[in-house]
Amino acid sequence: MSLPTIGITLGDPGGIGPEVILKAISQKGTLPEARIILFGSKLVLETEKRSLGLNPDIIPFDETDSADLPPLSLYDMPYPARVLDKGAPSAANGEASFRFFEEAVKKARDGLIHALVTGPISKHSWNLAGITSAGHTEYLGRIFPAAIMSFWSESLKVALFTHHIPLKKALAQIKKSNLLNFFLLLQQVFKKAKMHTHRFLVAGLNPHAGESGLLGTEEIQEIAPAIAEARKTGMSIHGPFPPDVLFRQVLGQPDTMAIALFHDQGLIAFKIVAFDDGVNVTLGLPFIRTSPDHGTAFDIAGKGTASPKSMIEAIRLAARLQPAD
Repeated sequence: MSLPTIGITLGDPGGIGPEVILKAISQKGTLPEARIILFGSKLVLETEKRSLGLNPDIIPFDETDSADLPPLSLYDMPYPARVLDKGAPSAANGEASFRFFEEAVKKARDGLIHALVTGPISKHSWNLAGITSAGHTEYLGRIFPAAIMSFWSESLKVALFTHHIPLKKALAQIKKSNLLNFFLLLQQVFKKAKMHTHRFLVAGLNPHAGESGLLGTEEIQEIAPAIAEARKTGMSIHGPFPPDVLFRQVLGQPDTMAIALFHDQGLIAFKIVAFDDGVNVTLGLPFIRTSPDHGTAFDIAGKGTASPKSMIEAIRLAARLQPAD
């Protein structure tokens, strides 16, 4: 089997994305065997290299010779300003990070890269640049309606029914038909990818999963009926379970994934146990997309203190889930 080709976007130039990427690719023996293409700006990379005192051997990407790629290359894209903004959201950084990502997605759709790892972006920066997508997953969801946001670590896996929308809107989505469609889509994605995980546990919405209707009726009227319908198709799905105990049931079970109904329900639990090495995985795409589970961390950008652990795990998982043909 030939080596997989992994694209990595630098993320927001004002955040810690370029730092953790440089640290990750500079650590010998930590990354899988793969060809890596960085999507970003030479200016951004050179600035970060000087700041960190790192100088990995990065070859300019040559699109005319893509059949014989070097181990590490840069698909150089111009930075849209004369001065690099660091440590805060900005329109220039929003435009740059979006263009890096947009181009990498095109190359993934064209088959140049087998998996895509995205550096953290700032939704505020995207907004300042006039980018209407709320984030990576939302952009991908417009192209690939089957896109599902999930989070993976050695100890815990979580899929999110809703993610980057206000809580009030997320609660309005909790209907039997919506949930059933999501469950069946998740089952289809895992079957197609032949992934090891095969059992799903669904969180309830209310305290104690509604306490038989005393603390809320969504479990009885919407969630449990959707689970029952999904089970009729042969899906190994169970619940709804009280949210305060669900994640203990999934913890340390590699063949089991929790389904959270809204963003913070799943992410609070996940980041408590896997903040340093957790990975955001977008399922349901024709290629694998992963990213660190942290954000731009503007408060520590430029200080050289950011940990590359989550970025390293994102690259490793991308190679493991989507090897080259």
